[in-house]
Amino acid sequence: MFKLKENKTNVRTELIAGMTTFLTMVYIVVVNPVILSDAGVPFDQVFTATIIASIIGTLWMAFFANYPIAIAPGMGLNAYFAYSVVGANENITYQTAFGAVFVAGILFIILSLTPFRKQLIEAIPSNLKHGITAGIGLFIAFIGLRLTGIVEADQVNLVRLGDLHSPPVLLALCGLAITLVLMSMNVHGALFIGMLITGIIAYVTGHLEFTSGIMALPDLPEGLIVFNPFTAIGDVFQYGLYAVVFSFLLVTIFDTTGTMVGVAQQAGLMKGNELPKARKALLADSTATTVGAMFGTSPTTAYIESSAGVAAGGRTGLTTLTVGILFGLTAFFSPLVGAVSGIAAITAPALIIVGSLMIGSISNIKWNELDEAFPAFLVILTMPLTSSIATGIALGFIAYPLMKIAKGKWREVHLFVYIFAILFFIQLAFIGGH
Repeated sequence: MFKLKENKTNVRTELIAGMTTFLTMVYIVVVNPVILSDAGVPFDQVFTATIIASIIGTLWMAFFANYPIAIAPGMGLNAYFAYSVVGANENITYQTAFGAVFVAGILFIILSLTPFRKQLIEAIPSNLKHGITAGIGLFIAFIGLRLTGIVEADQVNLVRLGDLHSPPVLLALCGLAITLVLMSMNVHGALFIGMLITGIIAYVTGHLEFTSGIMALPDLPEGLIVFNPFTAIGDVFQYGLYAVVFSFLLVTIFDTTGTMVGVAQQAGLMKGNELPKARKALLADSTATTVGAMFGTSPTTAYIESSAGVAAGGRTGLTTLTVGILFGLTAFFSPLVGAVSGIAAITAPALIIVGSLMIGSISNIKWNELDEAFPAFLVILTMPLTSSIATGIALGFIAYPLMKIAKGKWREVHLFVYIFAILFFIQLAFIGGH
């Protein structure tokens, strides 16, 4: 079924690769509920929804695409959901926002089945893509610093250094140092192991308590959050969430595509510049995003952490099947995860480090060409400063064609980019940014 001999691998190697990938990405079941609970979503709802979405996407990838690429809710988009879409708009509830994610998921499924997806990816300037990735990295790193108290609000300069002598900040800095040492030593699962060690320190020092035990049956206190597609679509129109849907869709598409290509190249699965079974692989993500929104989690994406499993020898869907089964077992440990997630110092170092990895994209930006560099810079600058991924994307898409026209290079800009620029300008000028 998984064509192990054809891919020059065996069951033992695939199982070890699956466990390796799982260890490197399991931090998401702790971090995702922490972030989305800030939008008011019940912890148990997000915890279970995160696991459901991860299992659906990962098993789809295993059985239909036969790739060692795992799927789970993406970092960055969860922060965008919690702080920019829900947190910054009093009239938008998390139920409405999940409707927007659901609509984005449906659109992603449609695009995955058509050649339009490929055209859209090719139309978006690479420097804007790199700028968006780097901007999201800064955004989530800033959230990590703020949650721990390493930085805090200031009336004069907006932010300032927090109290470095407070126990939560000391614990966070300790956790950050431990995780960075593990990553420097190339330890697989460093983010998860760092959380584990920080959690033990928190428990020994009395900061962490397990009042509800460690294990419990999976629970969805609110059941299905999105169960009527027409209501979800109606809410997008009623609240003018076009930019939100587009941001979810845009970031998910090229994030997933870029990650899949990168991991597939590492695994030797590419044929020239083409990714075989790309449609089936993208359907894993788009289906998981849609179903995840129904249960209560932000959009999913292919995880670059899958490269750790590939490095351990993973080449087929048996690797991802292993990941899916391990996620299923994790579902029974919600009280343990709930207790750990209540201590920001345990989870925030992962945000800061993932942010630092994402900002590496700036090295690919053509900084010596102003018409390419400035729109990307605008994206990177405005995402953390406005606490909005959508605003950063919008300003970048508006600035890019304007700069190209000024340089006399208007023919280099794809028609789609002009259309997006006009739509984003209308969104910001007349509807209001979200």
